[in-house]
Order: sequence, then structure tokens, then C-alpha cells
Amino acid sequence: MKSWLWKGMLAAAIALPALSGVAWAQGDEGCSNATLKGDYAFAVTAYTPPGLPNGSPQVVVGIETLDGKGKFTQRDYVGDSLRTRDQTDFSTGETGTYKVNSDCTGSAVINLNVPGTPPPRGVIQTVFVISGGGRSTHGVVSEFIPPGFTTPQPTQTRFDSWRVGSEQDN
Repeated sequence: MKSWLWKGMLAAAIALPALSGVAWAQGDEGCSNATLKGDYAFAVTAYTPPGLPNGSPQVVVGIETLDGKGKFTQRDYVGDSLRTRDQTDFSTGETGTYKVNSDCTGSAVINLNVPGTPPPRGVIQTVFVISGGGRSTHGVVSEFIPPGFTTPQPTQTRFDSWRVGSEQDN
């Protein structure tokens, strides 16, 4: 009897803080597209299997500008210390859309718009969670269609982003 009571109390002690966090997230104003607005610096770690474009571990840094209404632009640089990609500066021309749910989860579609490649020019779909009231996001790629491909290709990719500016601006 004491063992059962102890286990029940332990389970309640673990579950109550978690449940109160869920109630807070849903009972408060929650999130919307407007939660994400402004410039965000991001970092990506990706693994694409050999044989596909850029097949191998890959790192990317960049900055995206979100409009608070569901659209964004971004510039990024793929880590390439050997200069095999002939990229000497941040790319431009990437655009996309995003949707934020009231529970502070969301999704985005990034149109890579890679110049010099036949359509389609690359699409990345992501899912993410928002933390810190919109100061940062954490996500994974849910679908990757490289430039020139028509079907999704396997990848394991994660990313984090942080609002740019001073703590007072956030």
C-alpha cells in the first residue's frame, strides 16, 4: 500500500508541473504569425545521404526576416572551408511562408530558388516550436526536395534561430 501511494505521489509530482505548463501555453494568449517578426539568425546541422546533392554532413548559418504575417526572406551560407561550392558570400533570393499555431508550434516552406538549375529549384518544409515568447525557434526538416528533383529525398536536419537585437528589443 505504501509503495503504491509513494508511486502515485511521485507520478503526480512529475505530472503536475508539466500539466501546468500545458495549461499556461493554451490558457494564455498563445502564439500567432505575429509572434515571429523581425530578423532571426539561424544555424542548421544537416545530414543528407551520399549520392544526393550535398551528400554528407553540412552546416549552414544565415539570417531570415519574418514579416509577422506569414512570409519571409532569408540569406544563408553553407559551411564550405574547402570552397567546393564556389560560394563566397551569403546566398540571396530564398523566400518562404510560415504558419504559427496557437500552441506555439508551426511550419514553414522555404523556396530555395537556386539560380542556374531547372525547375523545381528546391523546396524545404519544416516544423518548429517557438520558445521565449518568440525570441527563438527550434525545428527539423519534414520534407526536402533538392533543386532539380521532383520527389522528397531523405535527410536528417535540425535548426535553431534567435531573434537579432538587444534583449531590450526582444
